[in-house]
Amino acid sequence: MPLPFLTADRAFQTADDAALPFDDRDQWRRPYRPGPWRVGSAALLLLLASFVLFAAVIIAATGSFKEGGVIFALALALIAVSLRMLRMGVWVSAHGVRHVSFFVTRTARWERIVAVRTVQRPVRWLALPRTVQGQALTVVRNDRPAEESTPLLTTHNADFLGRPDAFDRAADTVEAWGAEYQRG
Repeated sequence: MPLPFLTADRAFQTADDAALPFDDRDQWRRPYRPGPWRVGSAALLLLLASFVLFAAVIIAATGSFKEGGVIFALALALIAVSLRMLRMGVWVSAHGVRHVSFFVTRTARWERIVAVRTVQRPVRWLALPRTVQGQALTVVRNDRPAEESTPLLTTHNADFLGRPDAFDRAADTVEAWGAEYQRG
């Protein structure tokens, strides 16, 4: 059974000579695999959703269809949250770079981007208020000051915590996409 979410990472690891190894560059792609913290928390939410769905079936079987429907809706909300968590991250294409957060998706076209670079700065640890010193991949746009740029990737987010090599590969790949499309 093919696993399409693994092809992006494999293509970036095997294509040493080309920074942009895909033929169809108009399709939005994540240049890295989701990290273990993100996948693990989504898996736990899906496990919880399965128990809630089982509870909804039991409640509906006892004759309380309204309460069973409410519990079923709660399970659907848990599934939607876990899927959104897996969708979060940075996506690139020939059109630009897209930063998908939990509630907001921001897209910056390559024409509006001045630079994509990795900087040393305080970053949030697993999106919590606590900050630690780390690296962040930032996008500097020509319509905003550089101080207002929000980090796309950090060494301490759910995708790269404890995986500095994966952060370096992902940051280099996004920088390569930016360099390719800022040239042309």
